[in-house]
Amino acid sequence: MKKKCLEPWINENTRILIVGTMPGEQSIYEQMYYANPHNKFWSYIEKILNKSNELKTKDEKKQLLQKYNIGLWDALSVCEREGSLDSKIKKEQYNDFSKFQSVQYVLFNGKKAQKYFEKYNAEYLNDRIYRQLPSTSPANASIPDKTKLKEWEYALLQFICFSKKNIICGGLQPDIPSYYKIDKDK
Repeated sequence: MKKKCLEPWINENTRILIVGTMPGEQSIYEQMYYANPHNKFWSYIEKILNKSNELKTKDEKKQLLQKYNIGLWDALSVCEREGSLDSKIKKEQYNDFSKFQSVQYVLFNGKKAQKYFEKYNAEYLNDRIYRQLPSTSPANASIPDKTKLKEWEYALLQFICFSKKNIICGGLQPDIPSYYKIDKDK
């Protein structure tokens, strides 16, 4: 069955881009990123950036990401796939990220997202700092949730602080272990 990605949540202020592979069935149906309630993406975002309120609407979620200059899009624009698993992707076509020059940092939501992105957009990463994070998909059950959340928190908050040039981190600066430190001059 042919699948088409969602519209990008990227604007001229986007500094941090979170890249998935291709939306799952429920996300495509609802036209909402990470709509499957078993996907941990929005749960992690709430815990990391919005500790006091539950994000209920698409607009609330989008506004929170924009507040921190975070955008969302997928590595693939179209593919054939039965169900929602990335392992079932065939006959993929890619999205062109070259028009989004404001992006400084790229976070990949899982191995497949980075694999497909690098296959078609590797040159885009030349002047950007990037990191692969564990997939928030319910299919990625091999890593404990607490571990995945910590990895997302370290990377996301570090990139937010870097994108604000360490001037204002709004109290979000995490205690980042040395193995998560990245070279800003990369």
